[in-house]
Amino acid sequence: MLATRTATLQATKRALTLAPRSQLVSARAPAAAATRVGRLTTKTPVLPVNGARSFHAACRTCQEQLVKVPSMAESITEGTLKQWLKQKGDFVEADEEVATIETDKIDVAVNAPSAGVLTDLLAQEEDTVTVGQDLFKLDTSASKPEGGAAPKEESQPKEEKKEESKPKEEEPKPKQEEEAKPEPKSEYRKPDSSQPAPKPVEQSKRDSSSSAEQPAPGKFSRNETKVKISRMRARIAERLKEAQNTAASLTTFNEIDMSNLMAFRAKYKDQVMKDHGVKLGFMSAFVKASTVAMKELPAVNASIVGEGTSAEIVYRDYVDVSVAVSTPKGLVTPVLRNAESYDFIGIEREIANLGKKARDGKLTLEDMTGGSFTISNGGVFGSLFGTPILNTPQTAVLGMHATKDKPWVVDNQVVIRPIMVVALTYDHRLLDGREAVTFLVRLKQLIEDPALFALHCA
Repeated sequence: MLATRTATLQATKRALTLAPRSQLVSARAPAAAATRVGRLTTKTPVLPVNGARSFHAACRTCQEQLVKVPSMAESITEGTLKQWLKQKGDFVEADEEVATIETDKIDVAVNAPSAGVLTDLLAQEEDTVTVGQDLFKLDTSASKPEGGAAPKEESQPKEEKKEESKPKEEEPKPKQEEEAKPEPKSEYRKPDSSQPAPKPVEQSKRDSSSSAEQPAPGKFSRNETKVKISRMRARIAERLKEAQNTAASLTTFNEIDMSNLMAFRAKYKDQVMKDHGVKLGFMSAFVKASTVAMKELPAVNASIVGEGTSAEIVYRDYVDVSVAVSTPKGLVTPVLRNAESYDFIGIEREIANLGKKARDGKLTLEDMTGGSFTISNGGVFGSLFGTPILNTPQTAVLGMHATKDKPWVVDNQVVIRPIMVVALTYDHRLLDGREAVTFLVRLKQLIEDPALFALHCA
């Protein structure tokens, strides 16, 4: 063993003495590099391991939920993403509205299924989205941020404003302009002192008068703005054109003396408000009178289904009244179902609830679906006379108008009475003129003598 070790040592000594200096340096370098690599590898593995552990720990706590476009109705499969009410990074409470989707009939609110932070918005405003499409991501593991962090962010812009305000104080230009103003004044005085001839003065007067006649620049505007039509407005236009092309529309008119109904309302409105918390208006009387008249003339409440010889007439033993309500987005017609079963107070309460939901944009598709007869009150806007358009497949629509004082013959005496013009547009395919006129006459009798309603209590 000793002999072999001494032999190897002597062999390495001979190799070192015979090798050039450059080879010795190159031979030592890998060894030194190896030692440095060895030192690094013994220290660096600690950092990636800790980083990986923290990353995986964060992933375990992260609970991301994917929210899709909700189902809106059987007949609605898509809509327009109208507005993001929250942005990426915002914290939302459970059931808080995040986005609004506009459909042909209603606006659908998309709410957060649970509390969390929005991590990603997967669609942009004005995009067409379909039912079941991915809409946004929500981190449900995130907690609500503390309220103390917000003022710190607001304090930074205030400091920037102070820095920006400094250059405004150091503006010598206005002072220099003020000093330069006397020069044109002195030039203007020279011609005054020279007493000019009257001809130039007359010319200057003409010039001043002609300049006064010319409009000031920028006084008039001829700009045009193009705005994309909303889905609801497009649907309204489509439905109105469909009614015009489908039905054989005809309109008949009558005049109603509103004296007795106005006296009835004035007598009981305070008591109704006190006992029931409802405003007593005229709409309840017209709805009730329409339901009574339709019991006597059921064709007004019917509709045609199909075309040609295969068409059928559907008669109903109930009356679902569509009440036209104007909203900023357009005209909507929520439905008062089984209107024949309500009294005046019940009708006013239901109409008030539907009107509020319409103005707040909270109407559901169920509120809008159906309807067998429509009442539109253009009188609230001051309309005196008009021809309403059918709401197909309904057969008739009643138009109310503003009440105005007019000369009226009572017992061969001309007196001033509050008169309302009413219009009934009907589908002549189903209703004859006799039935339409009879309907309005019966309506007129009930409105002019409210005591008759007592004979038709629900």
